[in-house]
Amino acid sequence: MPVKKTLTRNRTNLRRVFGIVLLAALLWGCAEVPITGRQSLHLVPESELLTLSLQQYNEVLQKSKLSTDNQKVAMVRRVGNRVAKAAESFLAESGHQDLIKDFQWQFNLIEDDKTANAWVMPGGKAAVYTGILPFTQDETGLAVVLGHEVGHALANHGNERMSQELLKNMGGMALSVALTSQPQMTQELAMAAFGAGASIGVLLPYSRLQESEADHIGLILMARAGYDPREAIPFWQRMNKAPGSRPPELLSTHPAPETRITNIQALIPEAMAYYRGSAK
Repeated sequence: MPVKKTLTRNRTNLRRVFGIVLLAALLWGCAEVPITGRQSLHLVPESELLTLSLQQYNEVLQKSKLSTDNQKVAMVRRVGNRVAKAAESFLAESGHQDLIKDFQWQFNLIEDDKTANAWVMPGGKAAVYTGILPFTQDETGLAVVLGHEVGHALANHGNERMSQELLKNMGGMALSVALTSQPQMTQELAMAAFGAGASIGVLLPYSRLQESEADHIGLILMARAGYDPREAIPFWQRMNKAPGSRPPELLSTHPAPETRITNIQALIPEAMAYYRGSAK
């Protein structure tokens, strides 16, 4: 058989093998998102993801100025812990408590009036920036934000986005290998995937589907925590009217305002059932 034909056939076989391996990895790495039931891609082992998340969180705190306003700090932690408790009880009732069995919730307020943002990393490590407080206005407005961000964490969007980026930018390289061979790039990728990318000048956009899931989950969590989910609409309206040409970080990679508000309005009746049934 001619050498050229042999090489062509070998390349074809290698592509087929790679395709089969990739398909197997994708099927093996699928997980179900709570509430929505969507199958999402999770190729990164949770133990590795949580270790990296904790490292990145500690790095953010070391480089940031934490608020010394005791009242505001107490409010952030009070609302955050109520939403977190609602998440734990909801998952326990639905038999999905293992999804956050290794979470250790921590809510901190970062002094930065120019940044209207908040995020929750895998493992429950959260940050709220003081720049978003004029938009939240009160505890219920803050519950909209933290419900949404905890929703991202419960849906494990950090793992999904990290998996997608490892496939796209590193050929499906394992996280542990990527950290060894390309540590800086991998750590920056993780920060962006976990939603904290603004601190390093990189924002990795959530997909519209992920944003809708976080809105959906967040409304139910805030309702179960005793906060009126109808207040999500005026909160997003205030965010959309933010002055200046550059939108707040919480909006910079998000869906069109009208679309988001329309979708939230459609979800309010479902969330209200949990709100009316919660202890207030």
